[in-house]
Amino acid sequence: MSTDMDTHETIVMSVGGSLIVPDQIDSDFLKTLKTFIDSQTATGRHFIIIAGGGRTARRYQDAAGEVSELQNEDLDWMGIHATRLNGHLLRTIFRDSAHPQVITNPDEILDVPKDKKVVVAAGYRPGCSTDLRAVQIAKRVGAKKVINLSNIDYVYTDDPRTNPDAVKVENISWSEFRALIPTDWDPGMSAPFDPIAAKEADETGIEVAIINGDKPEALSDYLDGKEFVGTLIS
Repeated sequence: MSTDMDTHETIVMSVGGSLIVPDQIDSDFLKTLKTFIDSQTATGRHFIIIAGGGRTARRYQDAAGEVSELQNEDLDWMGIHATRLNGHLLRTIFRDSAHPQVITNPDEILDVPKDKKVVVAAGYRPGCSTDLRAVQIAKRVGAKKVINLSNIDYVYTDDPRTNPDAVKVENISWSEFRALIPTDWDPGMSAPFDPIAAKEADETGIEVAIINGDKPEALSDYLDGKEFVGTLIS
């Protein structure tokens, strides 16, 4: 089957909701992201951007939890709809170059016209985060790399905010990384990469670069094959 990878380098990028909506919507980050993506698409690269939910998701989840006892599926659905709202925000920002619909089902990526420089995707079903959607979309377009933009410079062996002995990690294997995180998905978990997505990436042979979204120079370095500030999992 022909894919966008036949003629263009396609970058699959998961943009954490903590960057889009750390508290209020971060328009400065969005401007930086748009400038970066526009400069990269001008060189021929195409981008598939998967939006996270961020503080928007947590506010809805917290509010509902104060009124009723919630199941994980309830929490997941609110998170999914938050990613879709953030996805529409990104698609609107890139309206001149983006596919007009936000992709939710990963299979829909195969129906996107090959000339679209930017495609925006969001959450699909409960049971995982948008990290898994990024990995699934990468599989469908034949990409072997996924970029995870977050608000951290590196993955650490433990939470450095509570453990002063936590060590930053620059390169790590999937087996080592998966030993650092839970094995099951929880909608309220705080992990640098969803354990379900990590298992899928490990089994598929996809590498993931975790990079601070506030450091576009690190992102450029990674895309250009240079040493970069961030963590590479492979």
